[in-house]
Amino acid sequence: MPNAARAYKDINLWAMKLLAPGGHLLTFSCSGAVGPDLFQKIVAGAAADAKAEMQIRAHLGPGLDHPVSIHFPEGEYLKGLWLQAV
Repeated sequence: MPNAARAYKDINLWAMKLLAPGGHLLTFSCSGAVGPDLFQKIVAGAAADAKAEMQIRAHLGPGLDHPVSIHFPEGEYLKGLWLQAV
C-alpha cells in the first residue's frame, strides 16, 4: 500500500508541474485498496508538493457500462478526480 500511494502521488505531482494555469487534469485509481477519500488526500498532497493550486471540478466513477452489484460493494473500486489548475 505505501508503494502504491507513493506512485499515485508521484505521477500526479509531475502532471501538475507540467499543467498550465487553466489546464485540466483527469486522474484515476482502480485500486480497491485505495478508497476515494485516501485517493483525494494523496492527490492533494501531490498538489501541495507541486505548489499547484487545483480545484476539483468533479468526482468521477465508473461508467454505465461498469455496473456494481449491490451485494459486492467492493466492485466500486474505480474513482477519479477532474481537476483544474488555477
